[in-house]
Amino acid sequence: MMQRGGTVLVTGAAGFVGAAVARTLAADGYRVRALVRASSPRDNLLGLDAEIVTADLLDAVAVAEACIGADAVIHVAADYRLWARDPEEIVRNNVAQTTNVMRGALAAGVARVVYTSSVATLGLDRTPADETDPLTPERAIGAYKRSKVVAERLVEAMVANDGLPAVIVNPSTPIGPRDVRPTPTGRIIVEAATGKIPAFVDTGLNLVHVDDVARGHLLALDKGVVGQRYILGGQDVSLRTMLADIAALAGRKAPTIALPRRALFPLAWGAEAVARLTGREPFVTADALKMAGHHMYFTSRKAERDLGYTARPYGQALADALAWFGAAGML
Repeated sequence: MMQRGGTVLVTGAAGFVGAAVARTLAADGYRVRALVRASSPRDNLLGLDAEIVTADLLDAVAVAEACIGADAVIHVAADYRLWARDPEEIVRNNVAQTTNVMRGALAAGVARVVYTSSVATLGLDRTPADETDPLTPERAIGAYKRSKVVAERLVEAMVANDGLPAVIVNPSTPIGPRDVRPTPTGRIIVEAATGKIPAFVDTGLNLVHVDDVARGHLLALDKGVVGQRYILGGQDVSLRTMLADIAALAGRKAPTIALPRRALFPLAWGAEAVARLTGREPFVTADALKMAGHHMYFTSRKAERDLGYTARPYGQALADALAWFGAAGML
């Protein structure tokens, strides 16, 4: 158990989940050291009582210096792209960043590390899925998911071999305010709210309020067992239901056209071909369609039992996300 008032270094503190974690830490009386890249927008840090440290996570020396004097490290930052011209760049970035942060934390002698992984590192052979089926890199679909698998296994190896005091959390799909980029799911919310998604495929996902994910990080910091992983999820929702709920909140007609997933692959291949020319991320990718073949449902029972984790109904998260996107002029 970590005493409140200590200094916690948060990587990716300007991002969607990182900002929520940093704000929750500050509200709970921790001293926040926010590590951000020089190029990161600072909007999510406005009004936050925090020490801002500018560093590139690929710079091992700068990361190690940022860890000095911290009581704990929460490594939220990640290269969160579902597509890139060079997919292996995503893997290289996430593995190198995680390596640098974990080594920096070890060298600084911090009392606790919370590593933000993802449910992408877990198998979907049972529904809802839980923490007992960790993927191998070969089973992961797409570069991002593979990168998170490799990085999570790296953290586990450092726990076992180097004494790294790390707890792993696996958020499902966060939604809510301050999604400045926005994330791929945030893009779906924006596009659906503006009437640009007229149809859907038969898939589903687990949606959770970003602030509940942030609270889960603090519970892991306080109560998590070193070496264990904890799913931080919310509610299982079909894509059809999600789009209908967005339409209701936005005052639009819900889409009713169900598309066969296989028929969309030529569209995805074409979109990726265009993206390779323009450098702009395509709205639909072949990997996303492969994942859509699963209902990506998860249970947070372990975190609820062991950490005291709870999550509000997903509809509240959806309403908060739409309110923020509207205020930000994205709708």
